[in-house]
Amino acid sequence: MTIAPDLVAQILRLHAVEKWRVGTVARQLHVHRDTVRRVLAVSGQAVPPSLLRPSRIDVYRPFILATLAKFPSLTAARLYAMVGERGYVGCDSHFRHLIAELRPRPPAQAYLRLRTLPGEQAQVDWAHFGHLQIGRARRPLMAFVMVLSYCRMIFLRFFLDARMDSFLRGHVEAFIAFNGCPRVALYDNLKSAVLERVGDAIRFNPELLALAAHYRFEPRPVAVARGNEKGRVERSIRYIRDSFFAGRSFCDLLDLNAQAQVWCLGLAADRRWPEDSALSVRQAFEAEGRSLMALPETAFALGERVAVKVGKTPYIRFDLNDYSVPHTHVRCTLTVLADEQWVRVLDGATELARHRRCWDSHAQIEEDAHVQRLVDAKRAGRAHRACDRLAQAAPASAELLKRAGARGENLGSITATLMRLLDRWGAAALQAAITDALARDVAHPNAVRLALERARAASGEPPPVALVLPEHVAKRDAPVRTHDLRTYDRQPDRQPDHPEPPPESPDE
Repeated sequence: MTIAPDLVAQILRLHAVEKWRVGTVARQLHVHRDTVRRVLAVSGQAVPPSLLRPSRIDVYRPFILATLAKFPSLTAARLYAMVGERGYVGCDSHFRHLIAELRPRPPAQAYLRLRTLPGEQAQVDWAHFGHLQIGRARRPLMAFVMVLSYCRMIFLRFFLDARMDSFLRGHVEAFIAFNGCPRVALYDNLKSAVLERVGDAIRFNPELLALAAHYRFEPRPVAVARGNEKGRVERSIRYIRDSFFAGRSFCDLLDLNAQAQVWCLGLAADRRWPEDSALSVRQAFEAEGRSLMALPETAFALGERVAVKVGKTPYIRFDLNDYSVPHTHVRCTLTVLADEQWVRVLDGATELARHRRCWDSHAQIEEDAHVQRLVDAKRAGRAHRACDRLAQAAPASAELLKRAGARGENLGSITATLMRLLDRWGAAALQAAITDALARDVAHPNAVRLALERARAASGEPPPVALVLPEHVAKRDAPVRTHDLRTYDRQPDRQPDHPEPPPESPDE
């Protein structure tokens, strides 16, 4: 930066004539101290080290440097306590600032440029791109990225989670898009690839091993804290953020993936190939495609498989939503096989239900047939309970229902009518009426009703009044025996204590 001549002259005059310090000159002229020192150095008036004010920490500097050389990660708080025990009385915040300058820096590390053969390696990683609000659910927007290390061809696919099923689906779709499979897939130590790592001993995810066995590639994790070993996918993710995702609008996940596919086959494939500026990534990919391994004839079985338990209601809970199942499988453990489009409920190898997958939360997805079958079963259960009660109260009803069924009558309607007659007339009267109707060979509730009315008319009793009392009230009601009122007309045989005088004769 060029300094104005008048400012240079003013700095030199104030420092040489007025004997102002560097900090005073910088503060009064509103410039940086380094600017003042640079002007003084050019003019031959550099500030000698003797003019610098000594610091309280200078006495403890050798001890601090020796301690940090032995323990590089020792905190400034512990160092402050140690020099405080040796007589340091400075401020702790200023001490932290000084320790940051004295702490030894790790030496700069040089890296070799990694080169791979065509068809040899692909690098894989997840990338987080915010969230999508779907109804009441807030789903993470995750990008599965696979990059062929030789040609830098990018495969991009967005998912609403980072589960193992999505991870495997990303591999399968990438191999289909590349029309081949690389020999090595490089990962960092994410749980979808590496479950446990102790030194050089690595326990891979068994589902990833099954995918690798199907496509015959080798899963290989990078060293711990060595992200530079898969720098091509890391740089591709940054390129996706800047060139594709920034400022992009989309209506749903399907639309976003369609745009990503067009971008990968268009702009991303036409960019310059880093190994040779005369070629594009598309041209390098055409040359590498011949070196990729051929895809197997059979497709890899995809789908998230989860064991679920059905409660008292005929629904299974999967991914924050409830899906209906046949009511005959309540209190059972079933298997859910789900992908992005469908949720299938299996009992062993038998498919019980198939629903469109819902990405909302706390939704209830039902199939009308499941609900209707449960309603029909409940109605049939009520009908069977009524038949049992009717058979116990009036055994002749079984024969009446049998004859009515042989004639094609509606047994449900007949049962309901007989139950109403039972509640109104009682078991004994109903049994006698049904027997009379069967003797007349009329298996119909109207005949039973007429028999009940004839029996009532013959006995001279009034029509019964249906009175339904609660059970606890009916149990409390005790029968009351009525007394003969003629007993009140009887006179006692004893004489009264004060007899009345006889009436006077009219002749007296």
